[in-house]
Amino acid sequence: MTEAAIQRGFSLLAQPSPASQRTPGTWARALFRTAVIAAGIAALLLTAPGRLHAQAECLACHADKTLQDANGHSVTVDGDHFGASVHGVFKCNDCHINIKEYPHPDQVVKVDCKKCHADEASGLTGSVHANAAEHPCMSCHGDAHSIFPKADSRSNVYPLNIPHTCGACHGNDGMAQKHGLASVFPSYMDSIHGFALSKEGLLVAANCQSCHGSHHILSHTNPESPTYKANIPKTCGSCHAKINDDYMGGAHGKAVAGGNLKAPVCTDCHTAHSILQPTEAAFRMQSTPICGSCHKDKLSTYHDTFHSQLGLLGGYVETARCWDCHGAHGILPASDPKSPIAPANLIATCGRCHNGANRSFVQYQPHANAHDRKLNPALYFIRLFMNLLLAGTLTFFLIHTLLWLIRARYNQIKKKTAEGDKNA
Repeated sequence: MTEAAIQRGFSLLAQPSPASQRTPGTWARALFRTAVIAAGIAALLLTAPGRLHAQAECLACHADKTLQDANGHSVTVDGDHFGASVHGVFKCNDCHINIKEYPHPDQVVKVDCKKCHADEASGLTGSVHANAAEHPCMSCHGDAHSIFPKADSRSNVYPLNIPHTCGACHGNDGMAQKHGLASVFPSYMDSIHGFALSKEGLLVAANCQSCHGSHHILSHTNPESPTYKANIPKTCGSCHAKINDDYMGGAHGKAVAGGNLKAPVCTDCHTAHSILQPTEAAFRMQSTPICGSCHKDKLSTYHDTFHSQLGLLGGYVETARCWDCHGAHGILPASDPKSPIAPANLIATCGRCHNGANRSFVQYQPHANAHDRKLNPALYFIRLFMNLLLAGTLTFFLIHTLLWLIRARYNQIKKKTAEGDKNA
């Protein structure tokens, strides 16, 4: 950039004005312009040569692709990449502070990034990546001589590249395996977020940084972490604002806001990384067991219904699941007039699937409990009568069959005895 500015200045100085414009006023303006440009070039010449020469002298050796240090590590620097990177405007010894002249010492002082990046270094302190030995800055940002702005598609932290950058450690063969952590990279790439990012190229799709942050990444057990359970609705709500409003207005959201961390948040139903499109068959088929993991009593009564039996027998995707009736996020009790299962709203709710549903139709009880005498007395006694009838009928025919067998055997023996007496 500095060389280009100098060349541009010399070209302006060398550019003559057309003869038709050479008036006294024009000459005065030209002289003034020349003086200003000359002063600028002088300033550049005073500051730039040291930098340009320093880079050129270093690259005279470090541009060699075969150059290695005493430990056999490559110390090659691509001059073109370095010049285009965010560090291209600096002299080499701005970072390599113990290099003052050539030849430089064999042992080069380790670069201290926090000298310039104090805020980022402060955020990194106390994070899960605080161990600089395992997580140096370059493990995320790449080679220090080829670091590009995060808005540049060549950057390791460009939104489309972040999953692969994080996946280098949080994949099957990375640091996750070493420390016994779950390998989340494959799950994320197969999720709706990963698909939107990698296949559709949607930069607004959630990536690792969207949920976990960039430098001050904390464990999900830390109350300050955006992935701490109580904070997850707000984290997801930064993208899904309308859904978050519905959730926080529902029974689950109010419970979490009140400090009940047993209530479900986004990740309890959708998972953290393997997030599926809610309209997919796979999600619909697993949604009922997800709700049933908390509402075990309701799950058992749902399994007794036609809706559940139809789904279980043939895996029928379109049969009614919990959220088809109760709603997905703004879940409200039946006593709330805005609830889809409020008595006044039942016809409309059932009518979404059952055309012609009327007041009589919605008397159907989807969670009737035949074992609860107090809640459903009629059903309880009908069930008791039918069980007694079934047991009595089976008992009667069992006794009848046993007596029939005994009589048949008795007749056989009696017949054989009579034939023996006759032959005698």
